[in-house]
Amino acid sequence: MHKQDVYDFLNDNNVDYEAIEHGAVWTMDELCDVELPHKEADAKNLFIRDDKKNNYYLISVRGNKHLDIKAFRKLHETRPLKFCQEEELKDKLDIYAGAVSPFGIMNNVDKDVTFFIDEDFFADEGLIGCHPNDNTATVFLKAEDLVKLLQAHGNNVVKTQIPEK
Repeated sequence: MHKQDVYDFLNDNNVDYEAIEHGAVWTMDELCDVELPHKEADAKNLFIRDDKKNNYYLISVRGNKHLDIKAFRKLHETRPLKFCQEEELKDKLDIYAGAVSPFGIMNNVDKDVTFFIDEDFFADEGLIGCHPNDNTATVFLKAEDLVKLLQAHGNNVVKTQIPEK
């Protein structure tokens, strides 16, 4: 599922969303320079795995939050964690570095990636902003709608308070 497929999927499932097209952004710093309507809802998405390559996790936190990976590991009782290589990103989510997104879960055929979403996204307006598997756009939708779509796909979804440094 790539950008247009994501838009079609959201439309087919009657999900309200707002898509903002922009130039390619590769980092959260670059995204700060883009005019977006809901900057507080921007998601930073981290694709990690355990040291044995047995468990893969996609973690979404608000863009201004810095994940404490050691505290996350302790809280969720995982093996030591490492950031995934680009080949793992392509293999598991069929996306590229810079376009990491919860929508990538829809490409996870084996349904073996667990999605952790920070509870902060459910506060205020309840919005989350993420790429539609392409770093030339940002899609804003209700975090609750995103969770329902990913659960319906069959992946494990965990709403949790993500520890920060």
